[in-house]
Amino acid sequence: MAQKETIKMDYSRAIAHLQAADPILAATIERSGPCTLWHDRQTGDLLESLAESIIYQQLSGKAAGTIHRRFLALYPHTPHPTAAEILATPDEVLRGAGLSRAKTLYVKDLAQKVLDGLPSLEDLEQLEDDAIIRTLTQVKGIGKWTAEMLLIFRLHRWDVLPVDDLGIRNGMRLLYSLPDLPNKNTMLQIAEPWRPYRTIAAWYLWRSVDIKAMGKEG
Repeated sequence: MAQKETIKMDYSRAIAHLQAADPILAATIERSGPCTLWHDRQTGDLLESLAESIIYQQLSGKAAGTIHRRFLALYPHTPHPTAAEILATPDEVLRGAGLSRAKTLYVKDLAQKVLDGLPSLEDLEQLEDDAIIRTLTQVKGIGKWTAEMLLIFRLHRWDVLPVDDLGIRNGMRLLYSLPDLPNKNTMLQIAEPWRPYRTIAAWYLWRSVDIKAMGKEG
């Protein structure tokens, strides 16, 4: 991940709301402890944040983190490459760092869109969530999920529910004893009482899946 901010976020109001609104989620919050979403907050510009999200697509956090570090190591003179530097990097070099053929294409398309005038983070911050998603999904490889990750981890929006995220779906299935992974409508129905703090609830769903996995490993 990008360098973390040192300012600790205060999630107390959100957590109090979630605990009052949903007893099942309240039990998970009790088991999981304080929300530390702020640990994973991205701090880079739009190119840095979206390139990182593209690299993380459909990979475990550990594998994606390794590839992301290799990607950044291609540009030792700077913490993060510019759009021009990414475009000048041969595809085989990016592939050698671990990017798939598709992700190499996506990262380069992102870099080109940035040079062509993709709105900056400062511009995006003035927009509603849906408008940001519409803007970003014009870039190859940037789907709704990737845009939502930017909303959560870079723009720090409080009410994002990534209904396509496997971890969120699995967390709901486990917590609410569902027979199968929930579909979008079921997820929206379960999450309705969480508004306007669905981002924080999503973090606890991710956390609940991690705790379950650690229990199995132990």
